[in-house]
Amino acid sequence: MVSTEKGELWSVFDFARRYRLTIREQNRLLMLFGPVAGAAELLANARRNQLI
Repeated sequence: MVSTEKGELWSVFDFARRYRLTIREQNRLLMLFGPVAGAAELLANARRNQLI
C-alpha cells in the first residue's frame, strides 16, 4: 500500500489476499487495473462470494 495525493495504491495481489478473493476474481481485477490500483477502485469493483 502506497499513499498518494489521490489516495492509497494497493497491489492487486495483496488486496486479493487481504480480502480473501478467489483467483478468478484476482485475475479479473488484474485485467481491469493492472498490478496496482487505488483502494477505492478495488473496493468498488471487487466481487466476493457470499455464503448464505
